[in-house]
Amino acid sequence: MANILVVDDELGIRDLLFEILNDEGHNVELAENAAEARAARQRARPDLVLLDIWMPDTDGVTLLKEWSAAGLLSMPVVMMSGHATIDTAVDATRIGAFAFLEKPITLQKLLKAVEQGLARESARRAAASVVPPASSFAAVVTTVGDSALVPAVHQLPPADLGPQSTQSFDLDRPLRDARDGFEKAYFEFHLAMENGSMTRVAEKTGLERTHLYRKLKQLGVDLSRGRRSAV
Repeated sequence: MANILVVDDELGIRDLLFEILNDEGHNVELAENAAEARAARQRARPDLVLLDIWMPDTDGVTLLKEWSAAGLLSMPVVMMSGHATIDTAVDATRIGAFAFLEKPITLQKLLKAVEQGLARESARRAAASVVPPASSFAAVVTTVGDSALVPAVHQLPPADLGPQSTQSFDLDRPLRDARDGFEKAYFEFHLAMENGSMTRVAEKTGLERTHLYRKLKQLGVDLSRGRRSAV
């Protein structure tokens, strides 16, 4: 789950992107102009920004330049426009934009750009942090008086293995009730495995996204349970 800032002066576009990205398990903040975007950037530190080019007060390219000059372009920025030229898209990329989406934006292109942008950000953060080699044990060197150093071995906590299937089912029930119980557990497991992504769960289970959403509602599946915070 990521924090995504959507900047667009059109209410319909903001609402649509919010619904799609929220269904994917992300935290979404909305801004309708550059002033709100500046405040949101400072307050929320988004993992990715979807930025419209044509806005009434300050256009998206100008805001992108501003962030770049101030050293605030620390997150992937995906530019959006229905009227921009190729030159505008190229200029935005040179300034530091990660990608460019042409309106009307298709669901497939939106989710692909977001997924790739977040993957790049995750890789950048991983490279910036120094992580020691993983080990189940850590050696701690201690001293006893004036004697030689004695290594003491302490076991580290077990690694998080992610969601595990520990469901049990009451078979002494009508077939329909037992089947619903299994299906609910099945979908909850896959939502947890895919971090709440409806798109990936639909692909994994072979269901069309709209059908999947209706099925989860029918079974009473809590869609927020599979959304785990990214580390």
